Amino acid sequence: MAEKKKKKIISADTGLEVEAGSRKQTKMKEAAPVGNAGGLRAGAVALWVVALALEIVAVMIYSGKINWTFVATIWQIIAVLMLDLAFVITGAQLWKKANHIKPASEKNKFIFWLWNNMGLVACAVCFIPFIIIALLNKEADKKTKAIAVVVAVIALLISGVASYDWNPVSEEMQQAAINAIADDVYWSPFGKVYHTHDDCHSLNQSDQLTYGTVEQAIAENRTRLCSFCAKRDDITGVATDEVDVSDYVVEEETAEKTEETEEAA
Repeated sequence: MAEKKKKKIISADTGLEVEAGSRKQTKMKEAAPVGNAGGLRAGAVALWVVALALEIVAVMIYSGKINWTFVATIWQIIAVLMLDLAFVITGAQLWKKANHIKPASEKNKFIFWLWNNMGLVACAVCFIPFIIIALLNKEADKKTKAIAVVVAVIALLISGVASYDWNPVSEEMQQAAINAIADDVYWSPFGKVYHTHDDCHSLNQSDQLTYGTVEQAIAENRTRLCSFCAKRDDITGVATDEVDVSDYVVEEETAEKTEETEEAA
């Protein structure tokens, strides 16, 4: 890839150009390819099928149809449910990743929500039937029943929280961002948004930035544009984070007045 052009470094606090070397050097790395949404979804479904099979095994152990005598029944159930949990969550992460690569349209709100949260549906299918069967089994040992139900409920809650898409993106949101932003964008390893400027003041503490296209940023779960960058570039119609940019506006106005004063002097 061609070497990136050097840009002027502007202080987000003052709006003025700063001397080279006065801002700490930030390592840049190119974003990975966005990947194949179809392959990720196929992988998610395969993992959920395995998780469902594990639930069936847990039910058979609980009902006594499977019994590995070298370990207590309750530990067999717990082990299988934990494997079930791992497969459900892993599948959900693949599904969410696929949705950020090729998002669904939000024209139908219910279908949009359901499509983005198929992982949540998988959680319900892979744990709730076991819980119901365990509760309805009157012949099971009370201690085994109590522990098995508690473990299954905890696994259901954990997988539900991990599988829910708290930061969904729609086809319309993605296309609006692509249309509005032609250049590379930047994001930090632990940031939640992408930026149009690598010198955005909210990135000052980042030693490493990743750069790439808007599609790559969204695929990496940075689904919204930084509010400060949106204000700086006067970008509208693009989903941004909920940060209040009023302080930034004040700083910008102060910087402009400072420049005018210096020019007059």
